[in-house]
Amino acid sequence: MLYLPFNSDVMIKSNLCFNLTSNRSFIIVVTLFIMILSSCVTSKKTTYLQDYESSMYSGEYTPPEDYLIQPNDNLYINVSTPDAQWSEIFNPISGETNMAMGGDLMAQLITYSVQLDGAVYLPYIGAVRVQGLSLNGAQLAIDSVLRDYVREPSVTVKLLENYVTVLGEVNAPGMYPMTKDRFNIFQAIALAGDVADFGDRFQLSLIRQTSDGSVIKEFDLTDKNIVDSEYFYVHPNDVIYVKPIKRKFFGMTQYPWGLLLSTVAATVSLFILIQNQVLLQQN
Repeated sequence: MLYLPFNSDVMIKSNLCFNLTSNRSFIIVVTLFIMILSSCVTSKKTTYLQDYESSMYSGEYTPPEDYLIQPNDNLYINVSTPDAQWSEIFNPISGETNMAMGGDLMAQLITYSVQLDGAVYLPYIGAVRVQGLSLNGAQLAIDSVLRDYVREPSVTVKLLENYVTVLGEVNAPGMYPMTKDRFNIFQAIALAGDVADFGDRFQLSLIRQTSDGSVIKEFDLTDKNIVDSEYFYVHPNDVIYVKPIKRKFFGMTQYPWGLLLSTVAATVSLFILIQNQVLLQQN
């Protein structure tokens, strides 16, 4: 019978190398596992209108505020009166032309800009101050002035260039037209394709221009009580900014992590194999 010599030093070194290699492999696997877990975004962070025991909002309904006219706003002002002469002065485009051109284009042609002094200047009437008034308030102010000149005036006032801007972690950032007077925050976010996977739904910022300067308000889309807050409805020229969450860097949907992890695993396996061969040859 053939007996092979037993070399305890070789066995010890081999075991030591195996243990070191196993430990390194274990550390690498655990690190990758932690990276994957840290990149996950739970449904708790993406669900809107959740019911919280404690809320940043009072829960009491706050009526939406009307938009107040500011300098540099462009207003469409239409005046109708039984006196055909005055109607032509205020409305140089006839009804037939209006139908042919389309209401939106016609409105852009009959535009009165609010000057820095807060007034619009009407033909033969002069300045009518509208700054700080709602659209309905501006309509009443113009109507009151016109009654000194024309019989039974009927005034229509609309705001042109009515946009909301959505920036940050949304799927389609941009500036979007507001198609109706009452436009809420969810409708604005929907125009931008919804908040992206790694957008912070807990702390959005709304920037609003007021007569006293810019106002920045932060709000939480995941809290159902937002529907009763004062900033649930957006105003023309509002800017909504969605911040990225801290874990965006590890976003599974933002980066080809499957390919990366496969490459890392193959590299680690090849490294371990080569290291074992080198250590065995050295021993």
